[in-house]
Amino acid sequence: MLKKSSRREQRDKRRIRVRNKITGSAERPRLNVFRSAKHIYAQLVDDDRGVTICAASTVSPELREKLDGVAGKVDDARAVGELLAEKAKSLGIEQVVFDRAGYLYHGRVKALAEGARAKGLQF
Repeated sequence: MLKKSSRREQRDKRRIRVRNKITGSAERPRLNVFRSAKHIYAQLVDDDRGVTICAASTVSPELREKLDGVAGKVDDARAVGELLAEKAKSLGIEQVVFDRAGYLYHGRVKALAEGARAKGLQF
């Protein structure tokens, strides 16, 4: 009898499949997304050196007062994408590789990507 996979196991399989195909470098880092029930986190990662270049999330001090539960989670995700793009631009990064980490490309993940694109990141 086959055991059904949990949602977590299915996402892990998708995440591994995606990560086998993409890597980040200093010139074109990987934009990694993590989505929890309440918050969304994004970071730029240089996989060659194994370091996080910059990060933004809904719990970042820069966004915490601005968001403050007024807008919905999708609008918050868009603001996180915009903040991350501004930080990346200040570091001289214009191109990234998008890593959706096994999440489907819709809702908050899509809003974060669109926010980053709106502020000038290319991927």
